[in-house]
Amino acid sequence: MVGELRYREFRVPLGPGLHAYPDELIRQRVGHDGHPEYQIRWLILRRGEDGEGSSGQVHCKAEHILLWMSDDEIYANCHKMLGENGQVIGPSQESAAESGTLDKSVLKEMETDVKSLIQRALRQLEECVGTVPPAPLLHTVHVLSAYASIEPLTGVFKDPKILDLLVHMLSSPDYQIRWSAGRMIQALSSHDAGTRTQILLSLSQQEAIEKHLDFDSRCALLALFAQATLAEHPMSFEGIQLPQVPGRLLFSLVKRYLHANFLLDQLNSSAQESEAPAELSKERGRLDVEFSMAMGTLISELVQAMCWDRASGRPGSSARSPCSIFQPQPVDASPVLPPSPARHSRRSRQFRSRTEFASGNTYALYVRDVLQPGMRVRMLEDYEEISAGDEGEFLRSNSGVPPAQVLWESVGRTYWVYWHMLEILGFEEDFEDLVEATDHQEAVVSGALGGVLPSWRWKPMTELYAVPYVLPEDEDAEESEHLSQAEWWELLFFIRKLDGADHREVIQMLQENLDGEYVLDDEILAELAVPVELACNLLVALPQKLDDSALRDLLNCRVYRKYSSKVPARQPAYPPLLQAQAQEDAARAEEKESHSQSPGALQCLAEGLGPSGQLLIDLERALGCLGPQDGEVRPCLLQLQRQPQPVLALLRSLDTPATNKTLHLAALRILTRLADFPEALLLPWHEAMDACVACLKSPNTDCEVLQQLIIFLHRLTSGSRDYAVVLNQLGAQDAISTALEKHPGKLELASELRDAVSKCEKHTHLYQNLITNVLGGCIQMVLGQIEDHRRTHRPINVPFFDVFLRYLCQGSSVDMKEDRCWEKVEVSSNQQRASKLTDRNPKTYWESSGNSGSHHITLHMRQGVLVRQLTLLVAREDASYMPALVAVYGGNATSSLNTELNSVNVMPCASRVILLENLTHFWPILQIRIKRCQQGGIDTRIRGVEVLGPKPTFWPAFRELLCRHTRLFYMVRAQAWSQDIAEDRRSLLHLSSRLNGTLRQEQNFADRFLPDDEAARALGKTCWEALVSPLVQNITSPDEDGVSALGWLLNQYLECREAAHNPQSRAAAFSSRVRRLTHLLVHVEPCEPAAAPWPKGRSGSHDWGSPATRGLSGSILRNLTRCWRAVVEEQVNAFLTLHWRDDDFVQRYCERFYNLQKSSSELFGPRAAFLLALQSGCAGALLQLPFLRAAHVSEQFARHIDQRIQNSRVGGAQGMETLVQLQRCLEAAFVFSGLEVATTFEHYYQHYMADRLLSLGPSWLEGAVLEQIGLCFPNRLPQLMLRSLRTSEELQRQFHVYQLQQLDEELLKLEDTERKLQEGQESGGQEPEHEQEDMRAAEAAAVVEDEEEENEDFYYEGVMPKVSVLVLSPRCWPVTSICHMLNPKTCLPSYLRGTLNQYSNFYHNSQSQPALEGGLHRQLEWTWLGRAELQFGDQTLHVSTVQMWLLLNFNNLKVVSVESLLAHSGLPSHLLHRAIGPLTSTRGPLDLQEQEDIPGGVLKIRDAADEPRPRWGSVWLVPPQTYLEVEDEEGRSLEKRRNLLNCLVVRILKAHGDEGLHIDRLVCLVLEAWQKGPCPPRGLISNLGKGATCSSTDVLSSILHLLGKGTLRRHDTRPQVLSYAVPVTVVEPHTESLSPGSLGPNPPLTFHTLQIRSRGVPYASCTGTHSFSTFR
Repeated sequence: MVGELRYREFRVPLGPGLHAYPDELIRQRVGHDGHPEYQIRWLILRRGEDGEGSSGQVHCKAEHILLWMSDDEIYANCHKMLGENGQVIGPSQESAAESGTLDKSVLKEMETDVKSLIQRALRQLEECVGTVPPAPLLHTVHVLSAYASIEPLTGVFKDPKILDLLVHMLSSPDYQIRWSAGRMIQALSSHDAGTRTQILLSLSQQEAIEKHLDFDSRCALLALFAQATLAEHPMSFEGIQLPQVPGRLLFSLVKRYLHANFLLDQLNSSAQESEAPAELSKERGRLDVEFSMAMGTLISELVQAMCWDRASGRPGSSARSPCSIFQPQPVDASPVLPPSPARHSRRSRQFRSRTEFASGNTYALYVRDVLQPGMRVRMLEDYEEISAGDEGEFLRSNSGVPPAQVLWESVGRTYWVYWHMLEILGFEEDFEDLVEATDHQEAVVSGALGGVLPSWRWKPMTELYAVPYVLPEDEDAEESEHLSQAEWWELLFFIRKLDGADHREVIQMLQENLDGEYVLDDEILAELAVPVELACNLLVALPQKLDDSALRDLLNCRVYRKYSSKVPARQPAYPPLLQAQAQEDAARAEEKESHSQSPGALQCLAEGLGPSGQLLIDLERALGCLGPQDGEVRPCLLQLQRQPQPVLALLRSLDTPATNKTLHLAALRILTRLADFPEALLLPWHEAMDACVACLKSPNTDCEVLQQLIIFLHRLTSGSRDYAVVLNQLGAQDAISTALEKHPGKLELASELRDAVSKCEKHTHLYQNLITNVLGGCIQMVLGQIEDHRRTHRPINVPFFDVFLRYLCQGSSVDMKEDRCWEKVEVSSNQQRASKLTDRNPKTYWESSGNSGSHHITLHMRQGVLVRQLTLLVAREDASYMPALVAVYGGNATSSLNTELNSVNVMPCASRVILLENLTHFWPILQIRIKRCQQGGIDTRIRGVEVLGPKPTFWPAFRELLCRHTRLFYMVRAQAWSQDIAEDRRSLLHLSSRLNGTLRQEQNFADRFLPDDEAARALGKTCWEALVSPLVQNITSPDEDGVSALGWLLNQYLECREAAHNPQSRAAAFSSRVRRLTHLLVHVEPCEPAAAPWPKGRSGSHDWGSPATRGLSGSILRNLTRCWRAVVEEQVNAFLTLHWRDDDFVQRYCERFYNLQKSSSELFGPRAAFLLALQSGCAGALLQLPFLRAAHVSEQFARHIDQRIQNSRVGGAQGMETLVQLQRCLEAAFVFSGLEVATTFEHYYQHYMADRLLSLGPSWLEGAVLEQIGLCFPNRLPQLMLRSLRTSEELQRQFHVYQLQQLDEELLKLEDTERKLQEGQESGGQEPEHEQEDMRAAEAAAVVEDEEEENEDFYYEGVMPKVSVLVLSPRCWPVTSICHMLNPKTCLPSYLRGTLNQYSNFYHNSQSQPALEGGLHRQLEWTWLGRAELQFGDQTLHVSTVQMWLLLNFNNLKVVSVESLLAHSGLPSHLLHRAIGPLTSTRGPLDLQEQEDIPGGVLKIRDAADEPRPRWGSVWLVPPQTYLEVEDEEGRSLEKRRNLLNCLVVRILKAHGDEGLHIDRLVCLVLEAWQKGPCPPRGLISNLGKGATCSSTDVLSSILHLLGKGTLRRHDTRPQVLSYAVPVTVVEPHTESLSPGSLGPNPPLTFHTLQIRSRGVPYASCTGTHSFSTFR
């Protein structure tokens, strides 16, 4: 099973070194399906790096996950929580037991004491108002705290009077009273989480508590909240810049959080309190609505507190592309789901795209060379301000970086980009629409997919197999006309936000549109089915009634984004908010660009704010009077509370360059006067407080501006100490100290402000911890909702749930800028002006002083900061001072700055030069070196340096939590499902629907809530690894009988495959379920091709805690292929056992193999991994066969292939059918490659191929067959045979030239002789002397005698036959015992003997030249093997060499006795009678007549009168193949040789002991022992046949066999070293034959073949063709 047991408990791996195990059952409830559910606390366990089996300590953290589980999941995962009867043990009742130990009378007396103490404390508290609290009051509170620590008395402290007492104590000005109240709250909240939450919630929801609490009391209560939430949700957001939230907002946020947490606790506990199902459903529905509304309110306020709504645009603006979240998405892969129709692309045909090039550099060079000014281009990727897909016109290029200048239509101006980012579209007149071409290409591709070869990356085209869990479902027309429950509850959230009159008006609108059927109370309102038309009307009415905060939420919610397009077009009644949102960014840009010091600077700022700028003008006018008029200021303050953008703009204007002194003073004057009003403290000052701190820290801030800023901040912090905490968070204390040092004695109230800020240090940590805990708790509740959604399959109806998840996945928008990224800045010269680099004033600059090329700026970075962007600010007016070439170096110290990170050429017109982007390595020191200036300048001027650090996000922390909860949930579920399958294999049929539902649910959740591909794929990958991978491992693991559950299912599928063709049968339904399951399991492909599908060596258990589990898609594929291999092996093994003796064995085996191939494609698609597993399974079955049985199988395959190759020569439809059968046979035979049986198969195939080539001749099919199954021949003997044939053909061509040369020489000699005779006759008129005539005659006789043998055919008067000689290598051609030597001098006529002698001389002479085959002075030996074509009347007889010789005797004789033929030829009688048989058959030309006086009878030509009809055409009389007669002897010989090799291998390895031998050395020793002895005994070798040899392939085959049997073993660390493993009994080289009684001689092992073809041999007016073969 998946996971492992820890102390007899199931332990779930959550990551490398991270595990979870069940610890405690917390509570029990009745689920939505009516079955009980149990909440289990899973503790998270961390281990060291020393692994599972080490003795290292186990480090536990105080982390846990609460998970609701069903009965089945408890049974499969939490054994210790089961009783003896197998039932779940309920939650412990320790508290009840403890309460029972107290006597009821004692408990009642204590309750009376508590009530009296509460009354006394209230009376004493009222008496000491305004005075020091008396000691009796403190003692009374102390006694109450002691009573509060007793758990049975918790109910008494829920009295409302105790809450009144705590409120009075917390609002008391005395510290001791507030401290005592805190002690009492701690005592009350120490019992359990529910009591703590209830008490804190009750305190926070007191109506008057916010009015009575001062800063200290609120902080005390917040400290208790922080402690409570920290104990529940210990989370850390280290490295993330959290916003500064004042205490007032924090208190409200905590109240919302406690309220939502309290309702969630009630929702979980209501199931166990109520017993009636109707009451349970009603109460749960009410709590569900209340919790959803409370959770929506919490998310809304949290988003505003985190400033997420102002930091980024609409969260739904960038939707994720619809694709499978489980499929890994390669860079070049297209989405799995059918893509939306693409826009028409246009591009000139003469230009190439980037995908046609091997690298980006090659493509960049192509664009640079081809692109011309005026051409249209398209951007291929995002680059700064230019986005992918933008089009523009190329203008020019230069040698700068980036080099290409394009006029972009999207931004309306030019921008420089790189060559590789551009796609050439061509000139405008060359554009053409490519949609038709694209459609045609897609059609062609889709049509060609039917013949796609198996591959690792195969993707199914149909949606069912491509993404089974996202099938298009039929949309309910009624549901499409109404809002979903989640959409309606989101709209209901805003309805409940309305005040009394507005709320009643909206309810009345709903009542009228719903025909007044019900009186709409809260319960009915939540269950309404609201039409879309009514929802659109509500979306028109609601914005007019909501405040700005709720209106902002409405504009960002999903229901508004979805249905706002259906809202009737009308003028909205809320333009101020929309315009304020649209103009906020423009206002910020206006603030930074306002460099004028004219009196109208404030007027310019107001104009940049748009309509809301008028409010700023009115505020200035109201505050600018001699005395501020409350009647004029307060309306402005009320409007500012709704639209605070003008005040925030004033604050942010302080972050502009110091030259804007007039603007700064005007803004501070307004802000200072505004801070005097109590209502102004409610404005969101904290959102722009960083601008004030930046102004404090700026070294260029004017003293007067600094003074006014300190006065403003002092007044603000005096009115609310929350802002002092915000300033402390922003580091204002150090900034004020620096300002005091710079302006000693000139800044009033600066010291007081610094002291006020420094006193808030502990509150700063409290606020940070509190916002962290609230955010962490909210995340935990969100994760709980996701888990509940997974378990119940009910939709998530929490408003803004998608907004919260979207912001969590996108992260914070706070960028770390200059001073937060570096610690200090150093320059090469003029250090006093280094501050000009960071003052953000483009008018100031740092100017160097020194030699050219020696100027640099050194940045000392903060620890761990990865630079997102490093920018250099320059100005073109600096002329020769402007840099031209800048390089950036990185290092760990100033003495080791050796790594060049980038080098940039600066254009003369540049103003911002980007030096670095998106570094992935932290460099402690960065140095900017100015290597060259423009126009050959010496010194340089730099206007500024900007650094953007990392953009910290919440996504890494949230991803860890999301994946951890997801992994735990699905691994627990996988364990439960695996338990069901183990108990009943038939439940495996339901696994497809279970997985489909789960994966579809996760896919829909990701499409609905997750914003981008990274988050969605992280969820999909975790879900797949946690659910599918363990299930696959479990269902593919064999049980006690050695059969896995999936293997059993696949076997059932194969058995009922034929019956499944009827779609109405049960077999068809069963097969459909199996196919859907298998395709679902394999549809997620690994990123890389999986390894070999069958294991090599010892297989170990899967380590879920190792880093190797990152490739779990590959492990799924390996497990499935291993299971399929086992199924195939079982099927093939059963088939071989039953049918290996059948006559049609090979044909039936090929049919079975073909069906398995089709089944593999049906189940898994044509994936190469499963086809390899199929071949491996067949190979495994063959390896289990005994040697003789395997030899028989290999011989049957060789015979079948031989028959199919011969039958394919027929042609026509029958020949094509034979080729199809041959192809199937070759596919089935390919499994022999790499097996021990391959050597035997090669042996038999070699003999059949030799007979076929010698009898029929070569054909193209021979080479095609060897190309397909060439790997089945380890010695490559068939390939060498074809090569030898080609070499022989080349020799035959050379011999033809040689014959012509000899003929020309003879003719030349004759001409010379005739000329000499003629000259002699002409020169002398007398008769030659007698002595001279005798001398000439003697010479002529000698020449004739020497050349008579070679040139016999030169003087043949008849038609010269055409003879073809084939010289074949003995190293690859087999010659059996039927091959006998031929003596051409005694058996062949003179005209053939001359040709053979002439060829022998030619071959001997050719050996003196570089040999074609290698080696020198080879000799030819002739055999009777071969074939011939004889002409007999109108017939052409195809005969063997023996038959040719026999028939040629009838040219001179009418009757020939068999006895004379035997004596003349020297052939064995059985061979001669085999040749005579076809000749004397009904088709043959001879008759055999038995005579008493002549043994064996006589042969004569059959009388033509006896023939029923005249004969004509070709007659095939070649004797049948005789090789099969020695099959048994061949098998015994091969087995003897293998057994001898086994003996040698074992004996040699036993002699070397445990050290073993390298496999190469072992092969050499075996071959040496085989050749020299003394092992094996020479007598045994002699029994194998004459000339028996052994090759390295035979030795390797024997080693492979012994490894498979376990006799040998490999060393673990050195697999190439082999050693002896266990004793083994080697079979002696004497075995039984396949069919006893059949004997035959042993086959020779070396041979040489020669083929001669001749024509024109006279035989009863006929010509013949002769074939001869020789043996050496």
